[in-house]
Amino acid sequence: MTDQPTFSIDEAIKAQRALRQTLGLGDERFEVSEFVAMVSDEIEQMKADGKSSADIVAIVAETTGHRMDAADIDRHYVPPERRHGGGGDTAR
Repeated sequence: MTDQPTFSIDEAIKAQRALRQTLGLGDERFEVSEFVAMVSDEIEQMKADGKSSADIVAIVAETTGHRMDAADIDRHYVPPERRHGGGGDTAR
């Protein structure tokens, strides 16, 4: 098997920004439901570490400046079997 490069999240975002800039597109924006679906892997791990939805939204607010309701985490969380193409759309 051929070794393929791997990309960190920062590298992927940097490349996406460069591609969008080259195309004359602005920053991609995500609704709360889309954002929570994207970070459901991390939410699962945080919950396994004993963190609450309130803890998670506090971290999001601290790092992004965007406030979310803790209920958004529970409402839009995507379980493992439905992630990464495993079960259609992200709606519960």
